[in-house]
Amino acid sequence: MTKLVLAMFTSLDGYIEGPNGFVPPAWSGDLETHWSGHALERAGHLVYGRTNFLFNKEFWAPAETDPASPAAGIPHAAVMNRLPKTVVSSTLSGAPGWNAALAGADLAAAIGRLKSSLGDKDIYCFGGAGVANSLISLDLVDEYRLMVTPVIFGDGKRLFEPGLPKLGLELIENRPLDTGAVILHYRRQRN
Repeated sequence: MTKLVLAMFTSLDGYIEGPNGFVPPAWSGDLETHWSGHALERAGHLVYGRTNFLFNKEFWAPAETDPASPAAGIPHAAVMNRLPKTVVSSTLSGAPGWNAALAGADLAAAIGRLKSSLGDKDIYCFGGAGVANSLISLDLVDEYRLMVTPVIFGDGKRLFEPGLPKLGLELIENRPLDTGAVILHYRRQRN
């Protein structure tokens, strides 16, 4: 059955952005295999919030037409461009491009349609915080795949906002990476 997997980087103190914006984790072959490779082998659809969608579209889309673009040399660029995407946004309108469609006003219904149509592939949400918290508050996330990075930001944008419901989770995997980060993979316990 198709699962919705929330896959996000977070600092040790729970921030997905520092005080001055997004700070990507240190990259390595280990991270490529166990983070990106893991997700892209299993993903049949990607879900983004508006800001993260526009950032990723700007980075990945040129790989198809510009061999000098930064993404062109990344082995999974074709997969990123090929995968269908859903954008959760109240401000975008029309066709967003990059093989994407807007979720619409009823996020739970949109995710339900995706879950019933993908077969054995999963839906991966790479965020941002707004869409992550919307999905969590609606209890739509089936698995949490978090990469905890070895940094403390002290301030910024939190992954888990106050007021979210209490949810029981079961650890599926914990994997230390050669960068000092740790992947924590949890399954939502449902009654």
